[in-house]
Amino acid sequence: MRGSESLFFAEAVRQGIAPGRRMLFVGVEAAGERVARALRVDVGAEVLARRKLLLAGDVPVRVATSFFRADLFGDTPLAAPDFVRPSLQAGIEALGHRFGRAEEELIARPPREGEAEVLELDPGEWVVEVLRASYDTRDTPVHVLETVCAATRHVFTITQPGGADEF
Repeated sequence: MRGSESLFFAEAVRQGIAPGRRMLFVGVEAAGERVARALRVDVGAEVLARRKLLLAGDVPVRVATSFFRADLFGDTPLAAPDFVRPSLQAGIEALGHRFGRAEEELIARPPREGEAEVLELDPGEWVVEVLRASYDTRDTPVHVLETVCAATRHVFTITQPGGADEF
């Protein structure tokens, strides 16, 4: 699955589901607290945001927003309104950044304003928010991905590679 154009598309196809996606927004917006911390900018600083809706069949299952530091990526092809081809990761690498490490936070919570409508949630249904911060080999924050998922439409499978198991 790694190295595929889209992990979401590859997994949906593997499960026999027709994947879809729709770009919702590409532009500059103010960084919230968690995104600002991950990108190492001030809260409220302008960051480049790329927000898309992912669908399984015709069912919206997640909103994924990529955030980038505007000072590093604001005047690059990543700021273009269409999808980055062949992939966002390839676009980051084309700008000279090599993946070094990532950190993730996962939070279950009630939906915020607008999320229930976009994800077509039932009353009282929660979301799971995953914030993944990626850093290059020089420890520069190069991508923060905030994914908001309909909690009842996801199973989060985590696989640990072989070797020692640490608790």
